[in-house]
Amino acid sequence: MTPTATRPAPVTPRHVLLVEDDPADVFLVRELLAEVDPDLVVSVAESVADVTSGGLLGRCDCVLLDLNLPGTDGLEGLRQILRADDTAAVCVLTGLDDEYLGTAAVAAGAQDYLVKGKVDGQVLIRAVRYAVERRRAEGSLMRLREEQMAAAESARLERGLLPSPLLAGSPVRARNYYRAGRTRSLIGGDFFDAVLGANGTVHAIIGDVCGHGPDEAALGALLRVSWRALVLAGVEESQVLPKLQQVLVSERHDRSLFTTVCTVAITVGPSGASEALVRLAGHPPPVSLLPEPTAAAAPVGLPLGILPEGEWEPATVSLDKGWALLLHTDGLIEGRGPVPGQPLWEEGLLDVLAEERNTDLEALPARLVERAVGFNGGPLVDDVAILLLSADASPTDAAQTVAVHA
Repeated sequence: MTPTATRPAPVTPRHVLLVEDDPADVFLVRELLAEVDPDLVVSVAESVADVTSGGLLGRCDCVLLDLNLPGTDGLEGLRQILRADDTAAVCVLTGLDDEYLGTAAVAAGAQDYLVKGKVDGQVLIRAVRYAVERRRAEGSLMRLREEQMAAAESARLERGLLPSPLLAGSPVRARNYYRAGRTRSLIGGDFFDAVLGANGTVHAIIGDVCGHGPDEAALGALLRVSWRALVLAGVEESQVLPKLQQVLVSERHDRSLFTTVCTVAITVGPSGASEALVRLAGHPPPVSLLPEPTAAAAPVGLPLGILPEGEWEPATVSLDKGWALLLHTDGLIEGRGPVPGQPLWEEGLLDVLAEERNTDLEALPARLVERAVGFNGGPLVDDVAILLLSADASPTDAAQTVAVHA
């Protein structure tokens, strides 16, 4: 038997704002509503100006608006109210000879129209309740559309920031992981990539655009794509970061924006032993996991975008046969660590990696984030991106990556 979806309980209006300057009509509307719902509060304003300047819209569930008020012409009063609060539920009151104006009011944003002299208490209260329900449904639909648009935007940014590494044909495998920070539902500005160069060198990058939001995420995607294009075009390794900085400076929407980056260029030897050329631009160093977790001792240059002529000196890291190299963004280590009052930092990460030495590489990125969340006592504030490279792949495996987690 298919379960029946639970419908939300109908909204019962508790406060109606009547905008009417005729005391006789005010008395009549009050009496009609009181006959049906004695507990309904009815406030009165004599003009649209009193409504928009007095902050009355935020205190009522529905507005009953006379379209024949002095000082307003036709639908202008309705338009003024909807400009002041486009979520207001408004029912308009018209005379016997201008029903066409009521129809035009609905087209302009009113929920319904009522003709004076043709309504009783039941019709009036039903119109008010329906107006509130329809406005609530419209608001829910709008929020759903906004969520769908945000999800679609997040998916587009994810494709730009978190691609499938191009490592087919190399003896290197990449596993990636991403989790957004708790303050945002959209993907942030962390990015990574790995590609096989023309000479057989495996190039990888991980980076983090400072700040949070769609502009920063779009900039991160642009930097990632630009880096891939530079590497695949055969630009000399030492020139990649300077050229990437040129892209950042020319494309950033805020001159104060900078980006931290870690790049590695891995040369795989015939025996399986390898070496990695590491450059750091204000970014945490990669960690070699074997024979024991060790952070790469590389000089840390300034982040991209700080100085026009930045320099990023390389360091060569030896990788034993069966090596594994972990690249990550600082969101992984900036939350609380096991020592009270202290972040996890790089030293704490090395300790965690030592404790997780028997964890399978497939599960290791997610496990590290799980441990970090546990230390933090809840979701991490910043985004976390992890790229785990290892020499345990056949050429057909090299292009496979772990699914991104949000």
